[in-house]
Amino acid sequence: MNAGSPPVLLVEDNPDDAELTIRALKRANLKHLVHVADDGQEAIDYLFGTAEQAANGVPALIILDLQLPRVAGLEILKRIRAEERTRRLPVVILTSSNEKPDVINAYDLGANSYVCKPIQFDKFTTAVARLGVYWLTINEPPPSR
Repeated sequence: MNAGSPPVLLVEDNPDDAELTIRALKRANLKHLVHVADDGQEAIDYLFGTAEQAANGVPALIILDLQLPRVAGLEILKRIRAEERTRRLPVVILTSSNEKPDVINAYDLGANSYVCKPIQFDKFTTAVARLGVYWLTINEPPPSR
């Protein structure tokens, strides 16, 4: 992974899904360092914590699960959109929920994309690789402040 590129923040409590996501991004030749937060509070600490944590840099992309321990994904999204420093960061919801209220709430709170995790391994890795390629190489990110 490339230490010169902004990192990707993956907020995922399932270690198997986290590992599959990292593998899919690597297979897509994306060189970004991936930081995994395995619960919602860890994600908030990473984004808004101490100066030491802030030294990690603002991520190029946040991949956010909704069902998380300690702080739910939608609460994290609210916090991201409420802060000037993180307001414009691309946030992709990657979750097992395809419930209509979850989709609506995520978009209402400012999610850039909503992807329901495919159950099949090959479809999961393909979906993650595609979202990574789009958000990290094709999409034009907002300018830094």
